[in-house]
Amino acid sequence: MPDFSARRVIMVDTQVRPSDVTKFPIIEAMLAVPREVYLPRALQEAAYMGENLGIAPGRVMLDARTLSKLLDALNIQPTDIVLDLGGGYGYSAAVIARLCGTVVAVEEDEALAAEAQKTLSVEGVDNAAVIGAPLAAGSAKHGPYDVIIVQGGVEMVPDVVLAQLRDGGRIGAVFMESALGVARVGHKSGGLVTWRYAFNAAAPVLEGFRIARSFAL
Repeated sequence: MPDFSARRVIMVDTQVRPSDVTKFPIIEAMLAVPREVYLPRALQEAAYMGENLGIAPGRVMLDARTLSKLLDALNIQPTDIVLDLGGGYGYSAAVIARLCGTVVAVEEDEALAAEAQKTLSVEGVDNAAVIGAPLAAGSAKHGPYDVIIVQGGVEMVPDVVLAQLRDGGRIGAVFMESALGVARVGHKSGGLVTWRYAFNAAAPVLEGFRIARSFAL
């Protein structure tokens, strides 16, 4: 039986701390949440690898470095309400739930959503809820949100999602341009979101987060 707890410590010591993530609540959350239980058995052995882990067509569980650095840049507070877009099997929601007041995870893949809700319940994560809906639609009825985080790549973020961010709130996403990407954090003020570079990262672009391209003959 693999010693996942030891692997979790190694993940934090080799992937998270060296990436300038020093906030204790994030370190504590990533040490505490068993990444492997939020994966099907066939993928558990790869749970602590330092790269994005494919969980469905075009979908990944973000590597620990990318997730932790996004959380660090977003500076989540204990009273915040967080929207987690593309929650997959629920790992990101479980980590975020230890940092905030409430997390709403949106997942459009019905199988992933069902597994995520089941595992979060089994693990006793009672301040997280999984909503089955298109990722690009968000979940307006549970907003507005203090923080929005996108668990995958984007070319743009739909206005309907940005509208769910509270004024003064923050949003984090990995913007992709061909194979290269950068994580950016947006701050909303006066109804407008201003984006700033955070760090380099990469992830597959999520459905509904591509720029519409027109073709001329």
